[in-house]
Amino acid sequence: MALKRLGKELIELDQEKSSSCYANPINNDLFEWEGTITGPKDTPYENGLFRIHMTFPEDYPFKPPKVNFITKIYHPNINSYGGICLDILKTEWSPALTISKLLLSICSLLSEPNFNDPLVPEIAKLYQDNKEEFEYRARQFTMKYAVLQGDD
Repeated sequence: MALKRLGKELIELDQEKSSSCYANPINNDLFEWEGTITGPKDTPYENGLFRIHMTFPEDYPFKPPKVNFITKIYHPNINSYGGICLDILKTEWSPALTISKLLLSICSLLSEPNFNDPLVPEIAKLYQDNKEEFEYRARQFTMKYAVLQGDD
C-alpha cells in the first residue's frame, strides 16, 4: 500500500510543481526522498534554499515520515541535527496528509515559528526578547549555509 500511495503522490507533486518546495525519491527509492524548500519572502530565510531528507515507513500513510533538515538553519523549531518539531510529524499526523501538504507545513513553519513548542528554547527566548538579534542570526545562517555563492 505504501509504494502505491508514494507513487501516486510523486505524480501529484510533479503535476503541482510548486516554486517554494519540492521533493523527489533518492535513486528511485520511494521510501527515501530529498526535498528543497525556498526560504519564504520577508523572513530571515529569504533567498535560502534548504534541503530536507524524508524517510517513509513501510506503513505509510498510517505513520508519518521522518523528516529532517540537511541544510543548517537557525530556527526555534529545528535543532542543530535538523530535527523538526512539528505536530503533524508526531501526534497530529493523519493519513489524509500528503507529501505536498507536509512540505507546505514546513514552509509555513519558517514563516511562523511555533513558540508554544520550541525544539530549541534558547532560540525561542531570543526571538521573544530580541527579535532583531534573532533575525540577524537567522539571516547569517541562511547566508552561510543556504545561499549558493559562486562555485559552491
